[in-house]
Amino acid sequence: MTPAILLARKAAVPHDVLAYEHDPRAASYGLEAADRLGLDPATVFKTLVVDVEGVGLACAVVPVTGMLDLKAVADALGGRRAKMAEQQAAERATGYVVGGISPLAQKKALPLVVDESAVLYDRIHVSAGRRGLEIALAGDDLLKLTGGVYAAVAKDGDA
Repeated sequence: MTPAILLARKAAVPHDVLAYEHDPRAASYGLEAADRLGLDPATVFKTLVVDVEGVGLACAVVPVTGMLDLKAVADALGGRRAKMAEQQAAERATGYVVGGISPLAQKKALPLVVDESAVLYDRIHVSAGRRGLEIALAGDDLLKLTGGVYAAVAKDGDA
């Protein structure tokens, strides 16, 4: 049981937990999750930790089929510019390992922005806090649990 799952349970948010056997050779954690679980990749979202000038570390949740628009995430969070956070800093701040970083129940609650495409689906899938573990929930519930916001922060591209 991960902190992310415990938070969803405690808040009585409708959710499902889906597990699969993670292959350490997988090129993309998110696309692997979609494939192994038989999910539409557009509903599987990855959690990326960014360093936003004027804000500090923050999280962006974007579809695994796209890429993060760093300028858009900086704008959405009121910062000047953003860059990807160092892996060690991301893991230390969230309490999760890369490939298993959940937007939920992070060690240090980071500002969060979810790509607005999440509103197109009844439920989206995000990491439940461990590689090989996903949690399905409504995007609005994700925002409720994290204090996050929706914004257009994804762009087309390779996952």
